[in-house]
Amino acid sequence: MSKYELLWQYLQNNAKSECKMSFSEIKDIVGFDIDHSFLTYKKQAREYGFEVTKISLQEKTIIFKKLL
Repeated sequence: MSKYELLWQYLQNNAKSECKMSFSEIKDIVGFDIDHSFLTYKKQAREYGFEVTKISLQEKTIIFKKLL
């Protein structure tokens, strides 16, 4: 099981074609702070029908886009 499994499940249940989430929103879902390891795990989002299109360290947000 991926450490980000709860996030991927959340995204699967999200009907939006694009989802912008703050680091704190993601922390509320997964239970821990985002760290550099997310860069490795972000590839798993494709298995759940999403891709990471932008990570903003300045805004502390991540944009996920639903794959068609």
